Amino acid sequence: MSPETAVTEENLEVLEESVDWQPPMPPTDLIFDDGEPLESNRHRIAMNTLIRSLLQVWADRNDFFAGGNMFVYYSNTQAMNKDFRGPDFFVTLDIDGTKERQGWVVWQENGRYPDVIVELLSESTAKVDKGVKKELYEKVFRTRNYFIYDPFDINSLQGWRLNDSLKYEPIPPDTRGWLWSQTLGLWLGIHQGTIDRETADWLRFFDEAGNLVLLPEEAEKQRADAETQRAEVEAQRAEAEAQRAEVEAQRAEAERQRAERLAARLRELGEDV
Repeated sequence: MSPETAVTEENLEVLEESVDWQPPMPPTDLIFDDGEPLESNRHRIAMNTLIRSLLQVWADRNDFFAGGNMFVYYSNTQAMNKDFRGPDFFVTLDIDGTKERQGWVVWQENGRYPDVIVELLSESTAKVDKGVKKELYEKVFRTRNYFIYDPFDINSLQGWRLNDSLKYEPIPPDTRGWLWSQTLGLWLGIHQGTIDRETADWLRFFDEAGNLVLLPEEAEKQRADAETQRAEVEAQRAEAEAQRAEVEAQRAEAERQRAERLAARLRELGEDV
């Protein structure tokens, strides 16, 4: 989770009024790195997990941008005041995903705001993430899906979707506690595992069928495991075939020996006559 934003209740009204306004002379001295790290190593891993897994599952697409802990600039006043640090994770759809970006500058993106945002809570930022930021994403960004999760609290996952009245309404969890993102066509749920040598209850994406959206290294391990399993099955098949061939050879040898004994017995009978 990024350090607590300086967005306040007082300046939110001004920001709401500027939601559709693009400054005639946008600033050119935007800051894209404040040098401040995420709240913890687990927060960093959690953010990267969301970004990297989405890039993995949508590897064949170039019509989206997924970022994290990046500044989002959306008004001239806000840019001059440097009063907002970006979401921990966000996705914007139907844009050129191949364009290089240091941050998300709305007036350079044809007025496009993030379609999905995830904030990773901490004790120092939970109030802002649930309050001022939620209101900002609803009233100014019009972000379609907003989720929050504390990587140290398995029961903290919550989500909202923008309804027809452009108001946030809670996304109801299913029986697994997962939340459906209609915007992404993916579930968000909790999955325990070890990532970058840290074991925790991670916020992960799942496809519509409930399959975990894998990280690149998980997908590679899955392919390697499948290849190993196929090799083992093939080795077992070859061994079984060899055993069948051996049995068949033993049967043929037994048949040959039986035929020889029969022939010998017939010769003996002929001599006796």
